[in-house]
Amino acid sequence: MNDARLQATASQSQPLVDGDMLAAIDLGSNSYHMVVARYTLGQLRIVDRLRETVRMAEGLDAKGGLVVEVRQRALQCLARFGQRIRDIPPHRVRAIATNTVRRLAAPQAFLMPAETALGHAIEVVSGREEARLVYLGVAHAQPPKNDQRRLVIDVGGGSTECIIGRGFATIERESVQVGSIATTRRFFANGRLSRRKWRDALIEVSAEFQQFASAYRSLGWHEAIGTSGTNKAIGEICATMKLTKGAITAEALATVRERLLRAEHIDDIDLPSLSADRRPIIAGGLLALEAAFDTLGLQRMMVSKAALREGVLHDMLGRAGDADPREASIAALVLRYGIDQAQGARVAATALALFEQVAAAWSLSPDDRLMLNWAAQLHELGLSIAHSQYQVHGAYVVEYSDIAGFSRQEQQFLAALVRTHRRKVPKSAFEALPDRLLPEARRLAILLRVAVLLHRGHEEADIPDLRVVAEGNMLSLQLPPRWLGERPLLQADLDGEPGEIGALGIVFRLG
Repeated sequence: MNDARLQATASQSQPLVDGDMLAAIDLGSNSYHMVVARYTLGQLRIVDRLRETVRMAEGLDAKGGLVVEVRQRALQCLARFGQRIRDIPPHRVRAIATNTVRRLAAPQAFLMPAETALGHAIEVVSGREEARLVYLGVAHAQPPKNDQRRLVIDVGGGSTECIIGRGFATIERESVQVGSIATTRRFFANGRLSRRKWRDALIEVSAEFQQFASAYRSLGWHEAIGTSGTNKAIGEICATMKLTKGAITAEALATVRERLLRAEHIDDIDLPSLSADRRPIIAGGLLALEAAFDTLGLQRMMVSKAALREGVLHDMLGRAGDADPREASIAALVLRYGIDQAQGARVAATALALFEQVAAAWSLSPDDRLMLNWAAQLHELGLSIAHSQYQVHGAYVVEYSDIAGFSRQEQQFLAALVRTHRRKVPKSAFEALPDRLLPEARRLAILLRVAVLLHRGHEEADIPDLRVVAEGNMLSLQLPPRWLGERPLLQADLDGEPGEIGALGIVFRLG
């Protein structure tokens, strides 16, 4: 396979032009979805949709492993998706993995063959980032008519996302480990149903929502919207039973639950318009939704056809234009942690000047440039915690925070750059990254290190025109001898770099 096809969201910052095709793939816990769209006159027009029931969450064992049968089912589905989008450039495709992949003990063991089958990189997103993308999809599908708040609930196979937003932006985002497959397996593993079981399960599931229910109810909303397969299925059941015209109400939900519990076993569930492939998991989905209604005090919820995949498409649109949410997230981190913005800007300017000189030789992409710029702005984040080992503190915050717009791999990439911008580079610094990202990460790390050293004084520096040459895994930095001779501390730092960066696998030369 051509390695270029596995570049993670390579060059998504390139502007879209009329006729460009985009694709979004959602590796859900129950189903895999793909939507293909054409960019026309500033808008996205859907040209194709594919959906396959994979039930990935069913294959997750107690140790975080994935059973062989489910793994093969997932890979075969991704191979079929890959055939459909083989002519779409890799930088116009985003594949998003959610709850079940997040819960794998060794996600790379699945992601590597999965990326090969699909022919594209797969991003793992946090629950809150998943929530943001879901809300974005719903907001664009049903644009708000005013500035009022809305609540969006997405009941998936492995988790449920609850979001309060206004316009196209989220205000609150939560993700709980409650979903149609996960909850069915947890409470009805033997398939048997009873009202007593349901009451006990409802108490436990409601506790998950109670963690944030009070804050949500205090904030309030003017309308509630449900999305994804479970909500759509329940909405259709309500309509078929003539309880509503497609919306879900608290009263209708109770009637559907009573109808479901007439069956003593999941296999005997008889709900009108319920598909055969959703029957085995509808109990858990209905239970999760009833718990959400009870704890949040919902009476009525509309159902949207949009979901995460549509949100991913619109996020790609933003990244290709001037609305990349990641920019706002970086700015927010800089403010929150009181990072020296002037120093970050100086380091970023120098790092990017070095980048431009080696980008071609090292095959670095526009997205690599973005990552280097953001890492430069954040490299001193850890100083807000402690000066000693501040690069370690900063890397931890970057890797484990919920940062809107970033996938887990992107945060791990940024964290690796922050971790290695000073002192000796540990061999473990890049362990979290997939192999396909290692060359770029190591090369950006040395560029950031050089830029940081050149601005060690934390003041405006009279830095001469820099010349840097990259060849293979060698980087040569050339500075005017007289200028460097007047700065013995910098000279000593640069002379010591080769001994500090052995783990990068890059040979650094001065002069």
